Amino acid sequence: MAVYRRNYKRFDGTLTDQRWRFLIVARYAFQTVFESRILASFFMLCLSPHVVGLILIYLRHNAGAAGALNLEFMRFLQIDGSFFLRIFSIETYLSFLLVTFIGPNLIAPDLANNALPLFLSRPLSKHEYIVGKLSVLLTLTSLITWIPGLLLIAVQTDQGGFSWLSDNLRIPIGMFVGSCIWIVTISLMALALSAWVKMRPTAMFSLFGVFFVAASFGNITNGLLALQPPWGVLMDLNATMRALWQWLLLGQNEYSVAFRRTTMESGVPSWTALISLLAFSALSLCLLMKKIRACEVVR
Repeated sequence: MAVYRRNYKRFDGTLTDQRWRFLIVARYAFQTVFESRILASFFMLCLSPHVVGLILIYLRHNAGAAGALNLEFMRFLQIDGSFFLRIFSIETYLSFLLVTFIGPNLIAPDLANNALPLFLSRPLSKHEYIVGKLSVLLTLTSLITWIPGLLLIAVQTDQGGFSWLSDNLRIPIGMFVGSCIWIVTISLMALALSAWVKMRPTAMFSLFGVFFVAASFGNITNGLLALQPPWGVLMDLNATMRALWQWLLLGQNEYSVAFRRTTMESGVPSWTALISLLAFSALSLCLLMKKIRACEVVR
């Protein structure tokens, strides 16, 4: 609006409280997330492991239903840490794919169209901008990981009694802690790559590269340097997250590696998986903070 017309006026509406302003960014980001029906369908597909788990828990505790379906072997199914480990190992892949499709589209368009000055010229800091974008990924991945996981725990507790919960208290705690660490790591990585690459397709392929190529690089490092124990496995996000799940849910203290169709202990302590994921998160956050700024000097 031209200044000389002088027909503009001050905004008289209610201002959002300072601590909740990041939700404005998240609200508008949510409006564009499910514009694709394919993405919405995939989000529903991500809940399928928990649906299968819910059915198995029901059949395990209802002998009549299992007998009617001629599933007598369900009596031998154990609802323990290994049961939930299988579910969340699948969710590791599914949540990563979901973030891969959604994450690069959150920041890349703002940078490609020079929209960051419009955001940051308002009473909105870059920290609030990042938290607003990050909250979209954290919310969506929580809805397919620890939230339905805790619902499964509630159903199992109702069927098996509180004695089961008291004997397996590490399962819900490990489920929540492991899910939070994983979704924060992959969400920060997705936003950092989206900010630095600026092109959604390239950012998606870059995220796949970090997930798969880094694992290959770690294996090559183990082979070239003959590392014993093979510390290069810490670069494998999939193996690292699985080791963390095994540590939290089963109490396993070392990485498990596959060798000639058998699984053996690697000698790498499982707690180092937590250090590895935190390092990935810290590096991604530093790169993201460096890239998000109100102006950019092109030389």
